[in-house]
Amino acid sequence: MKKLLKILLWTLGALLALAIVAALLARFVFRDALVRTLHAELRRERVELLAASAAYRADTAAWRFACERDAERAREIGSYFRLDTLDDPALPVWERTLRIADFVASRIPHANQRQWPERCDAVSLWEYTRTVEPAFNCRLHALLLHELLWASGIANRVVTCLPQDAEDRDCHVVNQVWLPERGRWAMIDSDMGGCCLDEAGEPLSLAEMRRRCIAGEPMTLRRFGGRNTDAAYYASYWAKNLYWFLCRERQGFGHEGCGRDGRSVALLPPGFEGFGPAAVALRTSDEERFWAAPDTDTL
Repeated sequence: MKKLLKILLWTLGALLALAIVAALLARFVFRDALVRTLHAELRRERVELLAASAAYRADTAAWRFACERDAERAREIGSYFRLDTLDDPALPVWERTLRIADFVASRIPHANQRQWPERCDAVSLWEYTRTVEPAFNCRLHALLLHELLWASGIANRVVTCLPQDAEDRDCHVVNQVWLPERGRWAMIDSDMGGCCLDEAGEPLSLAEMRRRCIAGEPMTLRRFGGRNTDAAYYASYWAKNLYWFLCRERQGFGHEGCGRDGRSVALLPPGFEGFGPAAVALRTSDEERFWAAPDTDTL
């Protein structure tokens, strides 16, 4: 009887151990594999939507991207943030951009703030994170980074990146930085602490990211700011939010939330009307002009 009881206890113990091992595998191994599979499937579906969109074509819609420069405001921001200790004008623009974006990402986490800031300039946003809420969303991240970059003399745009589905209210807002040494734009995302690189390690623009998604070409996530963004999730998220884009025609210091919002320009695939902000924006399908290189006066 005692022997039988001992065998039963050993059997129950073994079964319990197996159950624990199975639970741990499900939690830490199989779960991650399942999540990656789900992100891959979502990305495949979203890329199909991108690929099915009509090709961009030139049009005659009239707009002119420009930045309202303000040397005094640039000096004030530079002094407040001590940008001279962070930025080195002797470095290539991309390296300078990464330094400033890392500064923002490492000090301000992502969150959907409960209270919208009264002002959206760089200093007010920084004070907001110190006195109201410690974190905020992608739009406010992009606005803060926009002004810090311009205060350092780095041309950039705030770009809203949107999905095809009008029922999906989640978009993403990032910065496009002009790299004069390379003669091209590059996307920088301080909210998620990431940028996308090609096979040679070159930073990609939003237009290049969209084309690579459609063509099935690889992109590598470079993280910064202490973020641990999952690469599979990031790829799927971008596949959703590269369907159409929105930029304010005039940008610069205090360009949003301070009574100077102005007109927006929407880049949409032909035949797609957009939704929400597209209703009041100038619409174009002219990709070449929308992403054209800035001159001395324009973005």
